[in-house]
Amino acid sequence: MAKKRKLPEMLGKQISFCPGCGHGVVVRLIAECIEELGQTNNVIWNIGVGCYSLASIGINADKFDSLHGKASATSTAFKKLNPDTLIISYQGDGDAYNIGIGESISTAYRNENITVITVNNTNYGMTGGQMSATTLPGQMTTTSPKGRDCATTGMPIKFPELVATQFPNAAYVARGSVTSPANVNKLKKYIKNAFEAQLNNEGYSLVEVLSPCPTNWGMTPLQSHDRVDNEIMTYYPLGEFKKREVK
Repeated sequence: MAKKRKLPEMLGKQISFCPGCGHGVVVRLIAECIEELGQTNNVIWNIGVGCYSLASIGINADKFDSLHGKASATSTAFKKLNPDTLIISYQGDGDAYNIGIGESISTAYRNENITVITVNNTNYGMTGGQMSATTLPGQMTTTSPKGRDCATTGMPIKFPELVATQFPNAAYVARGSVTSPANVNKLKKYIKNAFEAQLNNEGYSLVEVLSPCPTNWGMTPLQSHDRVDNEIMTYYPLGEFKKREVK
């Protein structure tokens, strides 16, 4: 008989994300890691602006709904005021890499001791599927109906790779996905590593998560998962880009 997994204490009211969206999985993994690390009563979730803002409804913990693009900056302030508290900046690609790119880069190069979880679905999910900094070359969105023209808009940003190669003091950088049990298990390890880095005062940690967006991609959940595996991962490879130093 299959054993039912216990819902983490801090997840209360059901959160209604679109069918096939990866945010529900990511929120569950974050909550599991917090509980397993014994930080249930020692955490602040700082939630940016996007579809994932719904997560605030179902989280029974200290939380803050940040202004659009400002989550990394406000998370830095929370950490300065609460140095022993686990601070999580939960953002989307539009929030972190478009509107908040200045805050994101500044937080990373200063090596602030916070953890950023950025869910990348290659578009602005909440506002209708507009092109974001991570939209793939040729990808059609509501603001790139003929496909993204990179000669005009530039190439999609690879923020984890940027942090790992240009900010050598960063503690931990990884990219995961929610499209298979194996990938979910790896993602949980990445998230826990990022939290442990912060709790050990090692510095800035970042985990990017590739997530399907069936609604704005105009696909079924299964089709959107296949797109992540067969198309998006070819541009955004999974793995650990900056591993924690053994001390």
